[in-house]
Amino acid sequence: MNSNQRWMGGVVLLGGGVLLAALLLKGKQEIYQNELRTPNLAAQVEQKKPAAEGEVVQLQPLTVDVETEKRLLEEQRRAREKAVAEQEARAAEFLAMQQQAEADAARKAAEEYAALNARRSGAQQSSDNIPPELVEDEKAKQKRLEDEKLLAAKKLQQQTAQQQRTDADKKITEDKRKAQLEAEKQLAAKQAAVKKAAEDKAKQEAELKRKAAEDEKQLAAKKALEAKKKEQAQLEAEAKKKAEAKKKAEAEKARDLLEHGDKQWMVQVALAANEANADALASKLRAKGYKVTKSPTSKGVRIMVGPAKDRDVADAARKKITSDASLGMKSAWVIDWVPLDKR
Repeated sequence: MNSNQRWMGGVVLLGGGVLLAALLLKGKQEIYQNELRTPNLAAQVEQKKPAAEGEVVQLQPLTVDVETEKRLLEEQRRAREKAVAEQEARAAEFLAMQQQAEADAARKAAEEYAALNARRSGAQQSSDNIPPELVEDEKAKQKRLEDEKLLAAKKLQQQTAQQQRTDADKKITEDKRKAQLEAEKQLAAKQAAVKKAAEDKAKQEAELKRKAAEDEKQLAAKKALEAKKKEQAQLEAEAKKKAEAKKKAEAEKARDLLEHGDKQWMVQVALAANEANADALASKLRAKGYKVTKSPTSKGVRIMVGPAKDRDVADAARKKITSDASLGMKSAWVIDWVPLDKR
């Protein structure tokens, strides 16, 4: 009976060890396959770096959206953690089943051994009469227990090593994800810097073009104003020259008439302030039979009597006018006068 129990315990231990090893191997393969499916963006970013600092960087659009990549990495991380947790749960379950089977086998063997000792004690048998196979069974039991302890310690050590490898794999995956995110961040920053530099350069070029256009416009307006001023000055100079020439010609003509033309003598009897006063004085003179001539000046309207070709005749007319109390013109005088049409 003891041999059967030992054989059953060995089979349970062997089956549990094989099943645990299969579970651990399957979990490792799933983790390795998940790592193979993870895109290595860090390597892609490294390939896109320029060979030297002086080279022009040709920007390429990202093949994968950053948010989508983050979401995929997070889903893969959760899937790996779930798979590891399930594997650990199954391993713990099978270990508990194995320990329970071992405990049951040990309990049953102890009960049988106790019953055997009780029967032998009832028969007053000494310890020297214990059959050698029972002593051998006790040694086998102790050895089995030691083997079980060693196996449990080995399993615990394997589980600890597996957990350490899992933690290391998680840390490596997390470091890769952080490196990918950092590389993507640096690439996005470079792209933003290049884009901003291009925009600033375009703005500067547009500003330079606008300033050049304004300078050209101002220069053209200045040239047009200078040309207009020059033309106006020339016109004014020509007009002034013409006016001076005309004035000079009129002066020459008047001088020639005074020096060479027929002189006529007039008696100026008054200088009226306006045309109405001039008409009133002219009416008085015409009523006395005098020939009256009006000549507007800058100071008023000149009232004259005549003309006469002889000064003495004009002077006699002056005396007659001044002596006529009805006219009241005491300040008449004789002048030499040239008509406007002859000037």
